[in-house]
Amino acid sequence: MTNDLNQLTAISPIDGRYFLQTCTLTNYFSEFALFKYRVEIELRYLIFLSKEKITGKITQKEEKQIMEIYERFSLKDAQKIKDFEKETKHDVKAVEYFIRHKFTQTSLSNLGNWIHFGLTSNDINDNVYRLMIKDALGEIIVPEINRLVITLQSIAKKYIKLPMLGRTHGQPAIPTTFGKEMAVFSTRIEKELRNLKNTKLYGKFGGAVGNWNALHFAFPEKNWINLSEKFLKSLDLKQSMVTTQIAPTEDLVSLFQNLFRVNSILLDFNQDMWRYISDEWLVQKGKTEFVGSSTMPQKINPIEFENSEGNLVIANGLFETFSRKLPISRLQRDLSDSTVLRNIGVAFGHSLIAYKSCLKGLESISPNNGKILSDLNEDWSILSEALQTILRKEGKTDAYESVAIQIRGKKMDKKSWLKLIVSLDISKPSKNKLKNLTPEDYLGMISKF
Repeated sequence: MTNDLNQLTAISPIDGRYFLQTCTLTNYFSEFALFKYRVEIELRYLIFLSKEKITGKITQKEEKQIMEIYERFSLKDAQKIKDFEKETKHDVKAVEYFIRHKFTQTSLSNLGNWIHFGLTSNDINDNVYRLMIKDALGEIIVPEINRLVITLQSIAKKYIKLPMLGRTHGQPAIPTTFGKEMAVFSTRIEKELRNLKNTKLYGKFGGAVGNWNALHFAFPEKNWINLSEKFLKSLDLKQSMVTTQIAPTEDLVSLFQNLFRVNSILLDFNQDMWRYISDEWLVQKGKTEFVGSSTMPQKINPIEFENSEGNLVIANGLFETFSRKLPISRLQRDLSDSTVLRNIGVAFGHSLIAYKSCLKGLESISPNNGKILSDLNEDWSILSEALQTILRKEGKTDAYESVAIQIRGKKMDKKSWLKLIVSLDISKPSKNKLKNLTPEDYLGMISKF
């Protein structure tokens, strides 16, 4: 077997079977991306030191040279870092050596001693992971969730007046509409999406135990707290003021729990869509050429919603693990979080697959109006709530009990319903109101939504 990684040899389905759906995330969560982000922060920090008159002056031309190392960062460069890592056994130190190596090939060689000056690895890593997450959210994940919301809103608007049978505990309850039930999910996801867009991430630049020891010792006249805040602001990060070697991770945990909630809502949605398809309330379009079963030729399966569901379960398992693990680090820092952080992209990958599969599923379904209305009108006993409420209004204290005796456990057609209403000892206006009521009309205030 070859050692070359491709879609057929990859262990993870994210890099194998689903790679075409997740490949955009390699710009944020691959080993290459991790190195590139580290290089960016190291270089920006060096330029920042110069502008704050800590290093010697860096000219505009030299600044351009410095940033070109990041902008032109290639797979060959990433491999060079891996080569340095074989010697150092330390991935961040390898980045420092790589930059120093690049500088020796230019007029920047005199700046080598200022690379990674006064920093610890997590002054780079804590900020790098937050930038990776922030960029992936803004450029990939949030737009995909937003597409889901827009699609659901469109379906909700189109079918807001399509009556259907509501179920609670899996049993017939009272009427609702297909559009309104879609609006439930679009509203829930949209609320979480707003929270996601407003997420604030916090970095740190305080050295080995968070006290700025090395930086303050070297330059006691500088206000390193303010300088760190200024640099982090340039990265669009807030400053975690009081830290150990690592920044507190509550900001990340909050974000992961936010995504967990989005995914849980979508998981709920997928299962409902699965049931609607099973009940033949939804029909799947354009699947006649697909094989639904290796033995049953007639089958057309809801594979997109099932695929979405499965990937959401995996993603949420990881988000839950992150939320339990990342806030805990022994004393001023231990390394057990490192391998956990490297799996953030895996959770994002499974989430992205799920969002895309759900959208694909939504594109292939449409309501089966005839079946929906047939099932709705099959049993008029679902109007018993309306009946007992009118009886209460008429002053009947035993309204609920008397209706239950006559209706519970029985199916009623329109004729049986009207016969029951005619037999009631209530006012003529109330009787007429109930006689004119149908399952398709008992929709509450949906028209006002």
